[in-house]
Amino acid sequence: MARTTRRQLTNLLGALGVVATLAALAFGLPAVDRALPNDRAVSAMDPYLVGAAVTVIPPPGATLDVSETRPGDDQGTVLFHLGSVRYAIAVRPFAGDLENAATRLRQRITSTSGYQVTGGQLAVNTAAGLAGIQGGYTAPGRGGRYAVFVTGGLTIEVTISGGELDLGRALPLIDRSTRTLRHDGRQQ
Repeated sequence: MARTTRRQLTNLLGALGVVATLAALAFGLPAVDRALPNDRAVSAMDPYLVGAAVTVIPPPGATLDVSETRPGDDQGTVLFHLGSVRYAIAVRPFAGDLENAATRLRQRITSTSGYQVTGGQLAVNTAAGLAGIQGGYTAPGRGGRYAVFVTGGLTIEVTISGGELDLGRALPLIDRSTRTLRHDGRQQ
């Protein structure tokens, strides 16, 4: 019968320690991540960087959904919540004009089953002078609004959705926030 040496026991304990550490990382970190809330409070006083040098001042009482927010140098997305209302902004490179950007956004909205654009479109401007187009849409059990702006080789798309009652309460705050959209990057 072979004898186990002290060195073999030390190696075995070390290997078991490595396995235990890897198991803790593999199972423990995802559990901690799931336990943390996705929503984080944001200041309604400071501009928030969406991406590609585009900023917005969030509405008062909004929370940031970190699981759906991806800022970047050339593009970015942000998702705010005001209760059950979703307020999303996406910035992407774009070579077309405002009318093309609005058509593209409307097509993306209506390509989702049950979603339809309602009413006409209206001109909208931000405090920084960005000219855009806005409109409305409906979805099963929800209402929505959209706006699109084109500046410096980018399209800035705003989509808002929520139950009719909650949406009606949140829209004035979101409209004020949308008017703070600003592109501080150099023209491309």
